[in-house]
Formats: sequence, C-alpha cells, structure tokens
Amino acid sequence: MTAPAHLPPQMPHQPPAHPGPPHAVSGYASPIPVVRTHLGHAIASEWTKIKSVRSTVWTLVLMFVITVGVGLLLAVALSSDDYVGWPLLSGGFFGVMFGQLCIMTLGVLVMSSEYTTGGIRTTLTACPHRGRVLLAKTIVLFSLAFVMTLVATSLTALIHSSLLGDQDVPVYAAQDPLMEDSIENGELVATAGHWMGATLGASLYVSLLGVLGLSLGALIRHSAGAITTVIGLVLLPLLAAMFMMGESLESLRDTLIEFSLLNGLATLFRLPMEGDESATGWPLLAMLAGVTVGALVAAYARLTSTDA
Repeated sequence: MTAPAHLPPQMPHQPPAHPGPPHAVSGYASPIPVVRTHLGHAIASEWTKIKSVRSTVWTLVLMFVITVGVGLLLAVALSSDDYVGWPLLSGGFFGVMFGQLCIMTLGVLVMSSEYTTGGIRTTLTACPHRGRVLLAKTIVLFSLAFVMTLVATSLTALIHSSLLGDQDVPVYAAQDPLMEDSIENGELVATAGHWMGATLGASLYVSLLGVLGLSLGALIRHSAGAITTVIGLVLLPLLAAMFMMGESLESLRDTLIEFSLLNGLATLFRLPMEGDESATGWPLLAMLAGVTVGALVAAYARLTSTDA
C-alpha cells in the first residue's frame, strides 16, 4: 500500500486586478482617456505650436506694422496734394507689397523648421495621418494670416479714405480710364468693389502666398532654399521684365508683367502695371489659388511618399 501523493494547494480563482477597457495591455489601464482622434485635434495641436513660437508673433507684428505704417506715411505725404491721380484706396498696395514678405517667410518656417529641428518625426508619430497634418497646418496658417492681413488692410483703407477723400478732382480726370469708377458727382469715391479688392482680395492674396510658402517648405525641407524660391516666384518675373529692353522682347515683357504676382496684387488695388486698366484683379487671384493648390498637392505627394 502506497501513501497518497502530495498535491500542491489549489489557489482560489481571482479576478484580474484591473479589468480595464479593451485597449489595456497586461492588466494596465491608462488613466488618460483614449479617444478617436480627428482633424480638430490636429488643428488644436498646430495652433498650440504656432502660437507658442515667439518668432511667429514677431513676424505677424512686423507684417502689421509695415502694412499699416507704410500706408499711413504715404497717405500723410499725399494729403497735401490737391489731386493724386490714383483711385482712393490704391496707396495701400505699397504697404501690402512689403508686408507680404513676412507672411511668405512665416509660411515656409511653419513647415521647414520642423524638419530642421527634427520635430516633424514627433509630429508624425503623434498623428500618423500625414495628409491630416498638412491640412491642419494649412488651415491654421491660412486663417491666422487672413485675419491679421484683413485687419491691417482694413485699417489702411480707412486711413486713406479719411485723409485723401477730399481731393479736388479736375475735369480732365473723368477721361482717365484708371479713374473710371472712382469719380462720382465730381468727388473721389471708393466703390464696394474697390473696398473688396483692397481688403478682402488683398488678404486672400497674402494668405495664399503664405500657404504657397508652406507647400514649398514641405517640398524643399530647407528654410533658406524655400524662402528664396517663394520670393523669387513673386519678384523674378517682374524684375526680369524690367531688363527686357529690345523691341523683339516687348511681347514677352508685357506677358511677364501682366501675369506676375505683384501685378495681381496691384490690380486688386486698381493700379495695374500692365493690361486692362479697368481690371479688378480677381482672375489673377484665382490663378494664384490654382498655383497654390497645385503646390499643396505636390507637397502632399512628397510628404506621403518619402521619410520625414
């Protein structure tokens, strides 16, 4: 007769210490609620990044000061003349012409600075949907640039309207095609179309240039190279046209000036450099929008097909 084998005591069944949700790993449940992310989270993240960088604030302040300051100085200088010979709000063009450089630079830095510091890897780890990251950056930059530029151009237009609205309009001015809609009952006026072009149109123009800079930043991934490229796109056609002196180059010179981005901005202020003097500038703005969308598509292709 053999003795019964010694069996180890059976442990009572115990429930898991942390039942937790399905995403818990090895019985651990994160105290941070896990939610399904969407575009709004990406926009909030990009907004936090762009407002926490000191250079962003300084760039926007500089754009505002240049746009309003140049417009104010020009209006004060011209206010002593009896008749300027321009549409009432046209002087705002010169401030926006210099102020747009700040927004173009900001657009490039929003994208290229993350490649310079390596932060783009953290961004794409937190949000693997690269198209969502690009869209969020575009929305935040476009909205910020549009609001700031709209405030600056509206203030500049009000300054010009108040300081230059009492000019003595000569009789011959009514025959000037440039002043076709600007003279009413012998007084210099700004129509609703003039206000729309000098404020809303100019703000859209500058914001689109910012997005174009962002797209080039994603394509080139180098701040200096992207800034040089976007400034060259704006200035080079006009500068090249200025040195085309020969008669055989006249047609090419006129085409370059007419379709240059600076002429698009000037036409929104009713100061066209070339082409129809009664043009409004909106078709050239639509052309800029098409170029910007094309650059965004190329940036998306580069972002999704190559490593960060």
